[in-house]
Amino acid sequence: MKIGIDIRTASGEKAGKGWYTFHLVYNLLKVDKRNQYFLYTNIGIPGFEQFPNAQQRVIGGKGIFWHVGASRDVKREGIEVFFAPTSYIIPALLPRAVKTIVTVHDLVAFLFRGTHNKKAVLVEKLFFKKMLKKTRFLLAVSENTKRDIINKFHYEEDKIGVVYPSADDDFKPVEKDSLKEFIESTKLPEKFFLAVGTLEPRKNYPNLIKGFYEFLKNNKDYHLIIVGKKGWKFEGIYKLIEELKLKNHVHILGYLSGKSIMNLYSLAEALVFPSIYEGFGIPPLEAMKCGCPVIVSNTSSVPEVVGDAGLYINPKNPASIAGVLTKLVSNKDLREKLIAQGFAQSKKFSWTLSAKKLLDILRLVKKMP
Repeated sequence: MKIGIDIRTASGEKAGKGWYTFHLVYNLLKVDKRNQYFLYTNIGIPGFEQFPNAQQRVIGGKGIFWHVGASRDVKREGIEVFFAPTSYIIPALLPRAVKTIVTVHDLVAFLFRGTHNKKAVLVEKLFFKKMLKKTRFLLAVSENTKRDIINKFHYEEDKIGVVYPSADDDFKPVEKDSLKEFIESTKLPEKFFLAVGTLEPRKNYPNLIKGFYEFLKNNKDYHLIIVGKKGWKFEGIYKLIEELKLKNHVHILGYLSGKSIMNLYSLAEALVFPSIYEGFGIPPLEAMKCGCPVIVSNTSSVPEVVGDAGLYINPKNPASIAGVLTKLVSNKDLREKLIAQGFAQSKKFSWTLSAKKLLDILRLVKKMP
C-alpha cells in the first residue's frame, strides 16, 4: 500500500498538534515495515530518514500553493491512502479516488470561535465540510471530540475512531542532582506553580492570573511560571500582569521543550491547566509522567485525560482556581496521593498503542469502496 502523510507540523518548535504528528508518524513507521510511505513537508525533518520504507517529499510553495503542489504529487505517485494529521485542505482538494483519513483535534473554530485565531477559523470553515464529504474515515483525539463531531455535523459514528495522543516516553521525574544544577543555573523561585501552553485566549491565562492573585494574598512566597510561545491576542496577558502588579511573581518564559520542561514539571508545586476547551490536552499527561500533580479544567476532554488523578477547577471562576491552589498547598498528603495516581493514569496512554490502532485503520480504509 502507498500511504501519503502531511508531516509539516512535525518540524521546528512544536506545540500539541506538532508533537502529535511527529510521535504518531514516527511510531507508525516503527511498527509498519511493509507499506510504502510518502511524507509530505515543506522542509526536511530529522528523525524519519532512518526508515527505509519512508521518503520525505519536500514540496515548494506557501499557503494554498503548497497544498495544491502536494495534492498533485499525491495523484502523480498513485497514493492509495492519504493521512492528514493536522490539516483539512489536502483531503478537501483530492479526488475521492484517493482514500483519506483525517484527524480532528477539536472543533474550537466552530464551538468557541471567539477564542481562536480569525484566519484559522476562516480556513477551517472553508475546508472542513468539503473534507467531510470526501474523507473515508475520521480520527478524533478523544471521546469528547468524537461526540462534538457527531453532535455538530451528524457524521456517522462508525466512521470515527478515537486515537489518543500520548506524551513522549522521555518524560519522567528528573534526578535530584540534575535538578540541583538546573535550579542553580536558572535561579528559579523555590515554590512555583507551572502553566504550559501557547499564549492565546483559549488557554484562559487571564483567569489563571486572577486566581493566582487571590491565592497570593495569603501565600506570598509562591510564584507562577508560564511556558508557551506567543499566540493570537497574547498582549492582554502581559497587560493584566502589569495591572495587578505581579511582575515579581508571574514569569513568562516563552517556548521550552525537552529536558528544560521536564525539570520544571519535576520542581513545580503543580501544573495548572485552566483551558476553556481542549481536544485532548498533552501537558497534564506530561506532568503526570514527571510526578507533578495536576490542577485542570472540569471541561471538554481534560477529565478524560486526567481521570481521578487531578484536582478540578471551574476555568471561568478565578475564585475556584484560588481555592484549589490553596487546597493543594495546605495538604501534603493530598499532593503525594495525586502524584501516585498521576503515574498510574499516565500509563493508560502510549504512542505505540496509538500507532498500532492507526495502522489497523489504514488497512480498514484501504478496503473501503
